[in-house]
Amino acid sequence: MSIKNVKKVIAVVDIGKTNKKIFLFDDSFNVVSQNYRQFNEVKDDDGFPCDDLDAIEEWILSEIRRIQSEGNYKIKAINFSTHGASLVYLNEKGERLTPLYNYLKPLELADYSFIYDTNGGVGEFSRQTASPAYGMLNAGMQMIWLKNKKPDVWKNVKYILHYPQYLSYLFTKEITADYTSIGAHTAIWDFDHMQYHKWLKDEGISLPEPCNGKVAIKAEVNGEPIAIGSGLHDSSSSLIPILESNGDDDFVLLSTGTWIIAMNPFSKETLTAHQLKNNCLCFMTPLKKQVKSSMQFLGHVHELNTKAFCDYYDLPENYFLNVGLNKKLCEDIIREGRQVFFPNKVPEDYMADLGQLKRYDSFEKAYHQLVYEISYLVFEGIQLILDSDSNLRSIYITGGFNKNDIFVECLSQMLPEQKIKFPNVRNASALGAALLMKQYL
Repeated sequence: MSIKNVKKVIAVVDIGKTNKKIFLFDDSFNVVSQNYRQFNEVKDDDGFPCDDLDAIEEWILSEIRRIQSEGNYKIKAINFSTHGASLVYLNEKGERLTPLYNYLKPLELADYSFIYDTNGGVGEFSRQTASPAYGMLNAGMQMIWLKNKKPDVWKNVKYILHYPQYLSYLFTKEITADYTSIGAHTAIWDFDHMQYHKWLKDEGISLPEPCNGKVAIKAEVNGEPIAIGSGLHDSSSSLIPILESNGDDDFVLLSTGTWIIAMNPFSKETLTAHQLKNNCLCFMTPLKKQVKSSMQFLGHVHELNTKAFCDYYDLPENYFLNVGLNKKLCEDIIREGRQVFFPNKVPEDYMADLGQLKRYDSFEKAYHQLVYEISYLVFEGIQLILDSDSNLRSIYITGGFNKNDIFVECLSQMLPEQKIKFPNVRNASALGAALLMKQYL
């Protein structure tokens, strides 16, 4: 193939908790090639499951090398999109010191109460940092955990990178930070003053200043010059394609999967204590603007309880996929407005009151009720993140729940003045990361 015919592309490494993917985007931002892998978890130094970062690194580097050597595509830029709440610690030589600790790893908040107590208490500190007290899901608490629990490791820590920036570092050897990773429920960013929170300095923790996500670092990769992005958090990245195509109309994006995250990039009001107590927080865009959000573990709730419902009715585990939409049943359930399975919000074990299943003579009726209650929690979350002068026009739904007709119907009936839309965007987080690199294509 002649050099003239080699297609120029942007490569995006898109790392989820389950699937690790590499996409190639052409100059029209269509995917021209993709590959993905799943990796078995390994155990960290405490015996808790975590991602096999050694294997993931090796795969990423070998895939980029393979694409270059095959010669079908010319990589002009590489960017990275990953899940949040994951940190990499490097020593002075730039060598990795720890496993990639799992954000589901238990953390006793009482051990870190001094951070909250010296910064106005849990409520005020969480408001300032737009970060509910989520334990290891707060990346800042991971830092304090390592400092206190593993001092022999901590004494050698020179640099702390969020996951996307570490993947970027593999190619550039530059220490970077970005607003989307810093702003994702980390408890390290002061949203009142839009800068790092002072507790980091009090604890002697120094972090790199965040950079403009549209500016890449030029690096040589296997002998070829390539622009390397600093990477970004996947939820914030998924907003970028819709922001670019939607114009100025206010919208909320529902990013659905294990978590259902409602994101409002148009909110200008600061987060309130009431919002914080009800699963609200803020993300940030690559250009340092807040994205007020509601984050609920409702995909997990759906998964656990549909399995339990199937057991009760002696049906196959994925039987819910066969349940068709009954609009009249949705109307009746919404009109009645009863929270049958979750009368007092979702409990810590995420399980519905299964004793209520005896009220329903079929799986279909019980499942419609369950999805209504999940939809209602999403509806409440959307209401919470709207400003007082909001002019919400549209709700975009991406991810698995946009295929759930009952979920979509319930939301449509509860939000009759808003239009439910399904963006013609697949792999939104990867596309967002690619769009940031378009000047280098």
